[in-house]
Amino acid sequence: MSESSEQQEMEEGGKREIKVTDRRMFTAEGELREEYKQSAGDEAAAPTASEETTPPPAAAPEPPAATPPTEELPPTPAGAPRAPEGAPFEIPDTGSGPAPTFYDLVGILAEPASIYLQQAQQGGEDKAQNLEIARLHVELLDVLREKTAGNVSAEESAALEQVLYQLRMGYVQVRG
Repeated sequence: MSESSEQQEMEEGGKREIKVTDRRMFTAEGELREEYKQSAGDEAAAPTASEETTPPPAAAPEPPAATPPTEELPPTPAGAPRAPEGAPFEIPDTGSGPAPTFYDLVGILAEPASIYLQQAQQGGEDKAQNLEIARLHVELLDVLREKTAGNVSAEESAALEQVLYQLRMGYVQVRG
C-alpha cells in the first residue's frame, strides 16, 4: 500500500487491521509449544531471524503418550539429555584418565596470563589491553589463593604461590 492510499484510507475513516502471531519456541512458563514438539529432534527446529519462515501448521499432531517416570526423557533440541525435574545435576563420566586436580585448575587460570604477557612483551598494537587481561587472570589466581587458604596441601599452596610470583614478576617487567 502506498502512502497516498494509506492517507486516503485514514481520511475515509478506514482502519488497518494488524495481526500479531507469536512465533516463539517456548511459552511464558518455559514449556515447548505444540507446533515445535514434532520437530524437537530435528537440528533445524528453531527458525533463525535471518531466514524467512512460514507460520506453524494450524493443527499440530497429537503429542505422544506420557512416558512413565522411570524411562529416560527424549533429548532436548540441542541434543543434550534432559534430567527429570528435581533430579540432582550429575556430571557424566568421561571415561578413563586422571581426574582433574588443583594443579590443573591453577594451570588453566595461569596459562592465559602468561600468553597475554608474552603478547604484550612483543609490543603488539593492543599492548595495554593484553596487560589488563593478564592482570585479571593474576587477580583470579589471587582470589583462588585467598579462598582455598587452609584447605589445600602445603605443596599445592606452594605451587600456587610460585605461579603467582612468576606471573606478577612478568607483569612488572612488561609494564616497566
